[in-house]
Amino acid sequence: MSSKLKKRESRLRRHKRIRKKIAGTDEKPRLSVFKSLRHIYAQVINDEQKVTIVSVCTLSPEIKEKIKYGGNIAASQLVGELIAKKAKALGIKNVVFDRGGYIYHGRVKALAEAARENGLQF
Repeated sequence: MSSKLKKRESRLRRHKRIRKKIAGTDEKPRLSVFKSLRHIYAQVINDEQKVTIVSVCTLSPEIKEKIKYGGNIAASQLVGELIAKKAKALGIKNVVFDRGGYIYHGRVKALAEAARENGLQF
């Protein structure tokens, strides 16, 4: 088995373990993060109703015109800012952070801190 496949399977195993413990509700939806090599995605999800409330990624028109490359910390900060602003506009202040099995470091950390600075609490 290749090391790339092992790395992906390990992340998915960690993600399943995390998801057993956290879930988004009406009062506290889940802020989920997914990253690829070129982009980063963030969603605010209500797991009780199985509905995505807000989603933002580096492919969103608001962000795409501001950045040159979506796979860096600067792009992650913009995604964090925008997801927080959109969530606050819908009256969401408290969320549960789901790092998606990734290490809380680099792009994931930048997104989380930018969301916190713009008003989301977790």
